[in-house]
Amino acid sequence: MAEAHQAVAFQFTVTPEGIDLQLSHQALTEIYLSGLRSWKKKLIRLKALVRIFSGRQPLLYSYQGSLPNQPVPAVKDTVKRYLESVRPLTTPDEFERMTSLATQFESSLGNRLQWYLKLKALWASNYVREGISHTNSIFCFATSNADLRCQNGASPSLTCTLSPQDFLYVTPTPIQAARAGNTLHAFLMYRRKLNREELNRVPGTVIPLCAAQCERMFNTTRTPGEETDTVQHWQDSDYVAVYHRGRYFRLRMYSSSRPLSPREIESQLQRILEDPSPPSPGEEKLGALTAGDRIPWAKARKEYFSLGVNKRSLDCIEKAAFFVTLDDDEQGMMGEDPAASLDRYAKSLLHGKCYDRWFDKSFSVVIYKNGKIGLNAEHSWADAPVVAHLWEYVLATDSFQLGYNEEGHCKGEVDASLPRPQRLSWDITPECQEQISQSLAVAQALADDVDFHVFSFRDFGKGMIKKCRISPDAYIQLALQLAYYRDRGMFCLTYEASMTRLFREGRTETVRSCSNESCAFIKALEGGEVCRRLLRHASEKHQNLYKHAMTGAGIDRHLFCLYVVSKHLGVDSPFLKEVLSEPWHLSTSQTPVQQVELFDMVNHPEYISCGGGFGPVADDGYGVSYIIMGENMMNFHISCKHSCPQTSSHKYGGQIRQALLDMLQLLCPDQREPSRSDQSQTKKDL
Repeated sequence: MAEAHQAVAFQFTVTPEGIDLQLSHQALTEIYLSGLRSWKKKLIRLKALVRIFSGRQPLLYSYQGSLPNQPVPAVKDTVKRYLESVRPLTTPDEFERMTSLATQFESSLGNRLQWYLKLKALWASNYVREGISHTNSIFCFATSNADLRCQNGASPSLTCTLSPQDFLYVTPTPIQAARAGNTLHAFLMYRRKLNREELNRVPGTVIPLCAAQCERMFNTTRTPGEETDTVQHWQDSDYVAVYHRGRYFRLRMYSSSRPLSPREIESQLQRILEDPSPPSPGEEKLGALTAGDRIPWAKARKEYFSLGVNKRSLDCIEKAAFFVTLDDDEQGMMGEDPAASLDRYAKSLLHGKCYDRWFDKSFSVVIYKNGKIGLNAEHSWADAPVVAHLWEYVLATDSFQLGYNEEGHCKGEVDASLPRPQRLSWDITPECQEQISQSLAVAQALADDVDFHVFSFRDFGKGMIKKCRISPDAYIQLALQLAYYRDRGMFCLTYEASMTRLFREGRTETVRSCSNESCAFIKALEGGEVCRRLLRHASEKHQNLYKHAMTGAGIDRHLFCLYVVSKHLGVDSPFLKEVLSEPWHLSTSQTPVQQVELFDMVNHPEYISCGGGFGPVADDGYGVSYIIMGENMMNFHISCKHSCPQTSSHKYGGQIRQALLDMLQLLCPDQREPSRSDQSQTKKDL
């Protein structure tokens, strides 16, 4: 692992005769450079603090310099929390064995590895992110183990992507080019606000959050490597890359330094839609290289795209502001079976045809033939809340600010002198085409195996849950645990993403939602007991776990950093090896609604998004993404694999629905369960 070689500058051993110190010149150089980068950022942020103290309105990055560094937890505390988290998942003999391994690690190797992390914490901005991974490394110990597998060669197109959806009940215009015109212009408006630092990143709170992830939102590409991927970022691009019917185009978004109007973008995209030229040999499915395994893509990139016309065209895609797909399919909740069509829509955004997205770009905008839109966002550069913030702005700006004329076209006039979009040229050899076919086969097999289900829960929402004096997130997490227990007859290691953006350059931490308290509640409920007290106790425990994760006292990032250091030193830790090999059978994440002021959910309840989802992390597990919309609606995205006979996204979705209802009945026995007619009326109203 390349980044591991940059984690350690020296080795030392404490002996009765003193300290035996061994220095590594290369590692010291890397530590120096990472610290230098960190201090350059600190100087820039110091200027922002001066702005704040001068009484001027703080900007997006104004608080970066005042954010604290993420603390390194004590090894004994992390080990204690870990053992507590696995207690309900192990037999007495398994727990005793794990306790022995943990105790041995804590008293010996753990303290040695901890010194290196403390060294990084003293010098770098974030011991989890800065320095241990090199400047542009895609893996910053900030995401789940799925990203590690992606780094080590597997396809990133399923577990390492996020796929936010369009409005659930409304399509502002059925004209593909028009919807694309407003949407792309809204992205440019957001980028301008981002460059001017005018975005409000801390809605409804005075607590500043780290905004470092925003820096790589646009003009960013994940580049494959044989050892590790890198994320490359360029200065503002004045164009986007567009894919349609197997052809790639370069579409300039500015004319004489001004952004094109929505109507002009619509006109330019219509030219692409009407272009009759066929794809060149190998061009149509070229994007499959970004969907397949990483090492073959890295080798093919070096061999076939390092010079000439192929390099120029590839550079054009990778340096574009973002990627756009004009999809020939129609998607959305429609037809005689709207539920099934919603599932197909979600799967389409996740992987498409496996060659009509550019999965390496920071995000790809998908515009469907019937005017529906969506996003496919690569996960390494940012986490879901950052992508969701961008998407909320685009949806609201498209419908409520830009709008359409009576015919459904974008408003405004068109400059007839605009040059046509430029068609990209390729020279794809037969050998390269063979590699494209192999990558497509790998990606297609993964995509076909994904079982995806999306549903809206409208029986009640966070309003009713809060009336019961329960945290909505804790309530949902307990429902997911209860549903899994009913589905599989057991408890499992559960991952819930929590942000650590209270700290400088913080990303995420894991909340291990399956606890002793949650298991006690579920066993009592399934045993027929009235267990309100246990439910509340489990909810309080979950909130405490979440607080620990947010404030730097989590488990998994610390253990993984210790593991990376141990790999560099060439020492094996049975304890760390076992911890890192444990599968997350239930991987969950909440997508927060951050810009409530942009949407009027009372007067316009139809203008709501269904959120977005991701693929399963474990072959025999589930991926669950959920979003709480307003006071009376919760949307769920559930994924698993067809190849696992023990999992079914629809069956698990039904279990989640029933668990939500049963828990409310426990808390509020007098609450009437909604009838079918009530549910039908709710759907009709929406």
